[in-house]
Amino acid sequence: MRFDNGYTPCHRGEEEKVVHALAVVHAELLLIHPFREGNGRLARWLAELMAAQAGQPLPQYHFSGRGGQSEREQYLAAVQRGYAGDYRLLEDFFTRALARARSA
Repeated sequence: MRFDNGYTPCHRGEEEKVVHALAVVHAELLLIHPFREGNGRLARWLAELMAAQAGQPLPQYHFSGRGGQSEREQYLAAVQRGYAGDYRLLEDFFTRALARARSA
């Protein structure tokens, strides 16, 4: 596991560091979660909790409506890259989700 003690609880700080923490914890939780169903919902709930701890808005994932299918596909690709320890796509995903929340 690639967790270090700085990711949870998630503290206020530069958005880049918060987004990185969200991405790492998200990918690693999905990697170890033992059940086929519900793991994505649980991981996104944890990301929401971490965002709130860091003083960020709750991420808006945009999985439904116009563009939702594309966002889901990008999310799944990002999660797969995260399994390999490459969190950049998940960081991009969470950056977009937080930006949507701020503009809502």
